[in-house]
Amino acid sequence: MATKKTTIEKKDDKAITSKVILVPRITEKASAQSVANAYTFVVASNATKHSVIAEIKREYKVTPRAVNITNIQSQAVFVRGRFGTKAGMKKAIVFLKKGDTITLA
Repeated sequence: MATKKTTIEKKDDKAITSKVILVPRITEKASAQSVANAYTFVVASNATKHSVIAEIKREYKVTPRAVNITNIQSQAVFVRGRFGTKAGMKKAIVFLKKGDTITLA
């Protein structure tokens, strides 16, 4: 049996690292909390507090004071006469020091 040779190409650091913060979670409650320097993000299912803190430092150039992570379980729903499920997610609430802000587009 012949062996297959593979070559490994070196990529830049951003391509190698996986994305921890997926999107900012913009809801009525989240926007009310942002006034008090608390920002909410949807994060990857394998995200930890330390990985979220590192990503916030790298992406937004601010140091978080604290991070709370919550798992939101999927829910059964009934829409248009059919049963279905609403996808679950993992969200992180990032608390910043007074004076620090994050601009969400």
